[in-house]
Amino acid sequence: MMKKSISASKASLVLFLCQMISALDVPLDSKLLEELSQPPTITQQSPKDYIVDPRENIVIQCEAKGKPPPSFSWTRNGTHFDIDKDAQVTMKPNSGTLVINIMNGGKAEAYEGVYQCTARNERGAAISNNIVIRPSRSPLWTKEKLEPNQVREGDSLVLHCRPPVGLPPPIIFWMDNAFQRLPQSERVSQGLNGDLYFSNVQPEDTREDYICYARFNHTQTIQQKQPISVKVFSMDSLNDTIAANLSDTDIYGAKPVTERQPILLTPTGSTSTKVELRGNVLLLECIAAGLPTPVIRWIKEGGELPANRTFFENFKKTLKIIDVSEADSGNYKCIARNILGSAHHVISVTVKAAPYWITAPRNLVLSPGEDGTLICRANGNPKPNISWLANGVPIAIAPEDPSRKVDGDTIIFSHVQERSSAVYQCNASNEYGYLLANAFVNVLAEPPRILTPANKLYQVIADSPALLDCAYFGSPKPEIEWFKGVKGSILRGDEYVFHDNGTLEIPVAQKDSTGTYTCVARNELGKIQNEVRLEVKDPTMIIKQPEYKVIQRYGQVSFECIIKHDFTLLPTVIWLKDNDELPDDERFLVGKDNLTIMNVTDKDDGTYTCIVNTTLDSVSASAVLTVVAAPPTPAIIYARPNPPFDLELTGQLERSVELSWIPGDENNSPITNFVIEYEDGLHEPGVWHYQTEVPGTQTTVQLKLSPYVNYSFRVIAVNEIGRSQPSEPSEQYLTKSANPDENPSNVQGIGSEPDNLVITWESLKGFQSNGPGLQYKVSWRQKDVDDEWTSVIVANVSKYIVSGTPTFVPYEIKVQALNDLGYAPEPSEVIGHSGEDLPMVAPGNVQVHVINSTLAKVHWDPVPLKTVRGHLQGYKVYYWKVQSLSRRSRRHVEKKILTFRGNKTFGMLPGLEPFSSYKLNVRVVNGKGEGPASPDKVFKTPEGVPSSPSFLKITNPTLDSLTLEWGSPTHPNGVLTSYILKFQPINNTHELGPLVEIRIPANESSLILKNLNYSTRYKFYFNAQTSVGSGSQITEEAVTIMDEAMASRQVDIATQGWFIGLMCAVALLILILLIVCFIRRNKGGKYPVKEKEDAHADPEIQPMKEDDGTFGEYSDAEDHKPLKKGSRTPSDRTVKKEDSDDSLVDYGEGVNGQFNEDGSFIGQYSGKKEKEPAEGNESSEAPSPVNAMNSFV
Repeated sequence: MMKKSISASKASLVLFLCQMISALDVPLDSKLLEELSQPPTITQQSPKDYIVDPRENIVIQCEAKGKPPPSFSWTRNGTHFDIDKDAQVTMKPNSGTLVINIMNGGKAEAYEGVYQCTARNERGAAISNNIVIRPSRSPLWTKEKLEPNQVREGDSLVLHCRPPVGLPPPIIFWMDNAFQRLPQSERVSQGLNGDLYFSNVQPEDTREDYICYARFNHTQTIQQKQPISVKVFSMDSLNDTIAANLSDTDIYGAKPVTERQPILLTPTGSTSTKVELRGNVLLLECIAAGLPTPVIRWIKEGGELPANRTFFENFKKTLKIIDVSEADSGNYKCIARNILGSAHHVISVTVKAAPYWITAPRNLVLSPGEDGTLICRANGNPKPNISWLANGVPIAIAPEDPSRKVDGDTIIFSHVQERSSAVYQCNASNEYGYLLANAFVNVLAEPPRILTPANKLYQVIADSPALLDCAYFGSPKPEIEWFKGVKGSILRGDEYVFHDNGTLEIPVAQKDSTGTYTCVARNELGKIQNEVRLEVKDPTMIIKQPEYKVIQRYGQVSFECIIKHDFTLLPTVIWLKDNDELPDDERFLVGKDNLTIMNVTDKDDGTYTCIVNTTLDSVSASAVLTVVAAPPTPAIIYARPNPPFDLELTGQLERSVELSWIPGDENNSPITNFVIEYEDGLHEPGVWHYQTEVPGTQTTVQLKLSPYVNYSFRVIAVNEIGRSQPSEPSEQYLTKSANPDENPSNVQGIGSEPDNLVITWESLKGFQSNGPGLQYKVSWRQKDVDDEWTSVIVANVSKYIVSGTPTFVPYEIKVQALNDLGYAPEPSEVIGHSGEDLPMVAPGNVQVHVINSTLAKVHWDPVPLKTVRGHLQGYKVYYWKVQSLSRRSRRHVEKKILTFRGNKTFGMLPGLEPFSSYKLNVRVVNGKGEGPASPDKVFKTPEGVPSSPSFLKITNPTLDSLTLEWGSPTHPNGVLTSYILKFQPINNTHELGPLVEIRIPANESSLILKNLNYSTRYKFYFNAQTSVGSGSQITEEAVTIMDEAMASRQVDIATQGWFIGLMCAVALLILILLIVCFIRRNKGGKYPVKEKEDAHADPEIQPMKEDDGTFGEYSDAEDHKPLKKGSRTPSDRTVKKEDSDDSLVDYGEGVNGQFNEDGSFIGQYSGKKEKEPAEGNESSEAPSPVNAMNSFV
């Protein structure tokens, strides 16, 4: 095993422990994080120079991590800031961030000052930067009396702006009364100080509305200066004026407009100085007067202007150098020249530097007794002063630590102990700024821990490497040893590699490498071990590979792919055609170890690949299928053509070349076309691209070329059989470089955070660059606010992030390609938006209109679009049931959400439960998420009809009574008023008797029905009622008990001879009457209707027949139609059409029978008006013993 001395391993131990403790940067076992102590670390803080909006709350950020969690305190202007004594100041929970309430009465000016945050726990204290809080200011313009400017044509003119001093400084622009930007040119332009300079005035410059505007971005306000009047006198008008005031004898005449050589309007004098800080943008300006208008040129004395960082603005009057460094110091000369001469000015530029890091101090984690160093190195101009603090206190007055020694920019620690833990601050400062860095020293004494899960299983394929993890932690750093087996010897030798992170590597695992491996970690504080298992599997092999096939059209072909694999691994076999999925065609049959193609066509020509995958390895094999036409004679062989040869390039031009070739043998199939491909040896060597194709009769082609491409060409011949092999490449031809012809496509601007704008584009391909040094000029400006374009040149990338943008505002964006030879054409502009933030306000005026017991409509007022702070996606309505008004019992609240897209201000809430109390709120949604919820709105649904009773049981049958028990409805949907019970007898032919209805109080749950007929089946209909109406019903059937004595007596009468004779006589008499009636009808006799009517004058009072207890004939009083007698089903078990198409007709009015959604029969209780079940309109048979027994079935 590889071992290192303790002294040599200190650096790696420190680095490892630092990574282990930096939980936010490196993934770590969460349980270990909870156990390790760590000094505080500042993770987030406000900027050093923090300008705030005086109209909004001030939020000063200070976030820190540590174990135990740190506490926070603040200083203001160097003294303790007691936030408990200021009602306007609060600190966020579990955070050091301060919130100063300005919107409720506080004044931002009262909280100006220098703030510093301290995060402290038992291991030390970290401090933030000095955060200078200043409210932004946008003062009004001082009143001044402006005299009109009267200027002679050709003279120079300066219109002074002199904007009010704001914080931050305002942006200056000139406009007219119509809010139109004043046109600027080489002759008229705005200086860096905001003044408007005229190199020479012209008559068209006469106007009375030169207005200077100052825009203060922080407060989104614009201040306007009083309009300035300019009147230009031309020479012609001046001469006319003089002539009108002089006599004819006077000599008069103004001098004509004279040309003048340049003089500098700004800067004045021949020399000036400029100091700029490293990393900033250097802006130098020269504006000259003269006629004709001078042209400005810039040079650097003794050197060149820096390439790629130099830009000219304001018609070359402004020299802009970005990201300046000390090397940019020197003398810069601007030269103004016209045809009459020149003027120049030299600006001596000195680049100073605020401090910047060379080596920032890094967190140090040590074991007791170890040594270490903290190094803090910074540079600047002038060179910064380095000072140290310990836990926020200057180290000179901090508590002494014998293990610590300060040596300039280094602190040396020797033989540290746990009490040496602290947070050290390094401050590097000069007159231009300062840097402050926190770095902790954390002394830990921890026994070894192994973070790899116990008994972890590793599986590898034989003859491949195996890596067994043993992630560990301890302080001091543990030593790691590996054993094979529980009691095996320590592993050594060249067949193993031991990594510093504890991993054991077996470079070539064999089958005998399978087994259990034990990792042991030990230091002076303890020892721990962990076991892992290794399984080495046999490799997957294709023992029978697919072979090259030539098949005639419409034939059948099969490719084999027989595999051998480890029996513990489950292989999957996939077939591909030309590296893509097989066609979705039933002609392709995939078997266990083969692929068969039926009825082969020309489209099946190609390469077929068999891929075998397991969880550990993958193998593949390929074969080519060539489809040929059936030869007319055995002597003719059809094949692909031979490749073309003798490629030659002629007529080389910058953007074109002529390629010629000689075709190869066509092999009995005419060449249909040639395909020309090219290789770019400069950008993509070895990759061939499609260029064009020509008919098979053509052997030359004029090819269009792109700049800056090293071309080689090859030609492929094609016939019906297929494509030839490519020809040998032609000679190479390198085209000249040129400006890019096109700009990047798909330019977009979408913010990923509320304060940024991410500009993306699709980069140009290699040959589209047209030359070396491909870069992109990214430009943006806020839309509709008259900003100047901000531009930056970036390398060949496809994204640029603009930080510090306002939230969700539109930007004009353009991306222009450039290379070493120049720029592409001016790109088109696209509109993007900076990042979205969560909506600020909730919808107001939320109203609910309850439509019925299950449906409600909700209305709300739309939120102002400016508060959405993103793309409005819609509104979400959250609603939930609070309680049922009938039961007054609360339940688990299950919130439901409905989303209404777009700017919709109302929506329907379906599926509500009747007689319930609900709450809802509304939230607006944008691309970032949901805004705050509106106040909860309470509404109630009215009563509805109840559900059916939960059950209906009929018990305790006697001769003349039945006991009914029922359960209340599962969903009463209101206050129950009563129960309705309806019942009627059913005879043994399933015909229904009279219907009886009983109303039962709502508080009852059982009922005994008395005075019923013995041995009779009854059908019961039961439902509940609320004030709204009746709910759905539940039905049951039951039978009363038969009297045994009556049953025996009936059997005796039915078997008596006299009874049988009487029945025969009655039947004979009826037969004779029928014959007589038939004869009289045939003879034209009249039917005795009157007698019939007299005999049945009142069907309601027909007496019961005493002999058999059945009802007499009954005529329906409603429609006066004779009611058909019920009849039994014929013996062949069929139902007559005129009776019913449904056996359930026997239970009611067949034509009106209906079914509920649950399948229950509702008959006359359906929604439409129907007849009640017939009362006494069905004949009943005598209760014979057989019929009585049937009634129990």
